[in-house]
Amino acid sequence: MAPVDPKEVESLQSYLNSYAEQAQLYSHQLRVIEDGIREGVGAIETLQAIENSEDGEVLMVIGGGASMKFRITNPDSVCMTIGAGVVVEMGNTAAVDFLKERITEMEASSNNLTDILTRIDAQMNDISKRLEQIYALAQAEQQSEHTPPIN
Repeated sequence: MAPVDPKEVESLQSYLNSYAEQAQLYSHQLRVIEDGIREGVGAIETLQAIENSEDGEVLMVIGGGASMKFRITNPDSVCMTIGAGVVVEMGNTAAVDFLKERITEMEASSNNLTDILTRIDAQMNDISKRLEQIYALAQAEQQSEHTPPIN
């Protein structure tokens, strides 16, 4: 049997730790994107409710479990942040379309991150299996050293 190489174990453990850190970062990014998708869907639902409201009155969540009824005086005027602190005024339908496009982009990013996480998970599983093999080999070596030869 070949002896266990401590440098290989150290290297594999280092790779495993690195992959775990990457997975944690990508998982965080995925949660942020999923939150953005939920927020976008909620905004679309709100804009559609405003558009379909006969009297322009909507129930708006103001935080802390509280909501208020608001009357929208100009339901076709929506201020949208398009990035870098730039706010553009657009119609309700245009805002919904813009949000749908943004959601589509976030879904693509989410799918990409999910694929990356799947690959990282596979790499981590491969490394873990190799470490288990090394530990099993090390245990077998220890047992053979402590077992007296049979005559």
